[in-house]
Amino acid sequence: MLVGTNKTRGTASSKPRLSSEERKRIIVTAAIRLFSERGFRGTTTRELATAAGVTEPVLYQHFETKRDLYSALIETKSLEGQQRVDTILGPHLAAANDRVFFTRLATLILECYTDDPAYIRLLLFSALEGHELADLFYERELVGFYTIIADYIRRRIRQRAFRKMDAELAARAFVGMVADHGLCRLLFHDGIPKMSQRRMINAMVGLFLRGISRQRRKTR
Repeated sequence: MLVGTNKTRGTASSKPRLSSEERKRIIVTAAIRLFSERGFRGTTTRELATAAGVTEPVLYQHFETKRDLYSALIETKSLEGQQRVDTILGPHLAAANDRVFFTRLATLILECYTDDPAYIRLLLFSALEGHELADLFYERELVGFYTIIADYIRRRIRQRAFRKMDAELAARAFVGMVADHGLCRLLFHDGIPKMSQRRMINAMVGLFLRGISRQRRKTR
């Protein structure tokens, strides 16, 4: 029974009316959960409306098309991601402590898999189903993320801390190494025996930095 159909007016009026923005957030949250569980093709608008606690007409009042909903979903998650990047990496972007920077970066990446697995599954569904959401995610979130890392590497190359290399390729190499571990843990519960996440991060960061750092001449 919908709100407002009760016989007593007091019951209907006692429930606070949600603002448009609050309702949109509820719909987006429901969309992330359902899409991550069933995929885009396996989720109907009726199921989505039910999960969000609205009717289908109300759903379309807030999002006229599916693309509007997908865009809102990506915008919401992109904003959350940018806030996390600013908080975790921001203080280290202009510093020169490479181990701290890449340790924070690896922690940030792995937390995406441990703290928000539904969003990761959503992105996997979008890629496997050839959905436009995959392109939206790549354009609005990943491109900027790679740029931040590549810019840091370029700066350290200019400062002669890192050897000359393709900074963008190096950025993708590091992200790929860490993300592969996070993905295997999410999908297959895979982990290197007797190694904590902290030790894993330290090991990966050490391997990466040894590969890109300039070799110092040994002094006798």
